[in-house]
Amino acid sequence: MSDTSAGRVLRVGTRPSALAVAQSGQVAELIRAAGRETELVDVHTTGDRSMAPIEQLGVGVFVSQLREALVAGEVDVAVHSYKDLPTAPDPRLTLAAVPLREDPRDALVATRVLGELRPGSRIGTGSPRRTVQLHALGLGLEVVPIRGNVDTRIGKVRSGELDGVVVAAAGLRRLGRVAEASELLDPLQMLPAPAQGALAIECRAEDSDLARFLADALEDAGTRAAVTAERAVLAALEAGCSAPVAAHADVVEDLDDDGAVVMRLSLRAVVGIGEVSEGELLKASLTADMDNAEKLGAALALELLELGADELVR
Repeated sequence: MSDTSAGRVLRVGTRPSALAVAQSGQVAELIRAAGRETELVDVHTTGDRSMAPIEQLGVGVFVSQLREALVAGEVDVAVHSYKDLPTAPDPRLTLAAVPLREDPRDALVATRVLGELRPGSRIGTGSPRRTVQLHALGLGLEVVPIRGNVDTRIGKVRSGELDGVVVAAAGLRRLGRVAEASELLDPLQMLPAPAQGALAIECRAEDSDLARFLADALEDAGTRAAVTAERAVLAALEAGCSAPVAAHADVVEDLDDDGAVVMRLSLRAVVGIGEVSEGELLKASLTADMDNAEKLGAALALELLELGADELVR
């Protein structure tokens, strides 16, 4: 079926948080630049209304209501933080575009840089992935579970309640607040979540013309390949978006057998096993051709399972 919204304003569904509105607004600007008028439509989700830990709220807590609004015809396009999507696709929808990724790194907002924090410093995060990697650094940090928007989290540092918080650098950049970070963490210290910094643009599966338009206007092939590999690790480990799993793929230059320059994916992943406070990590890396992104992620997950990540699956 073709796009029934052709010729009218495209309604872009977004969560109401400042960060979600900022990233949805950037997508809406790109759509307008490609020739379609847009309007933002707020869709409130359970995750926005609750302060419970993500692992209690469940996979897709920031996604499901946006998807239902899309299926119900209340919006035409949904903008998600890609890392929030369940790994299983929704057959009613199509992932029409993956735009160019923002900075995938984690950012520390603290009284000083990570290496200068004293043992016992209180660092806030709501992420098991970040928690286990912070403990693995062996700095003697106290990791404190927190929820809330960027203002709430940074406010705990400004008030002195915490010595620092770890948040996504992409969020700070989209809000124009990256200068507030005391340090952008090297992935060698803190590997990001699968698809961190990337957006997922969905529309109804039946709106084929709209899907093609969104792909032409927004798609970045390198970003899609990278996040496909990262998310394939998550899917093969049968782990949700709140599991202590980190994965990041870089598009790198390599030489083929004939000495010609080719682009490949270099994928690294980390899995926390046992109690996150113990900081026990399994690490693996692989490289493959760009068109083998999903197989690359699955192969790396298999390697991690053989190293002992089956404990995470259990």
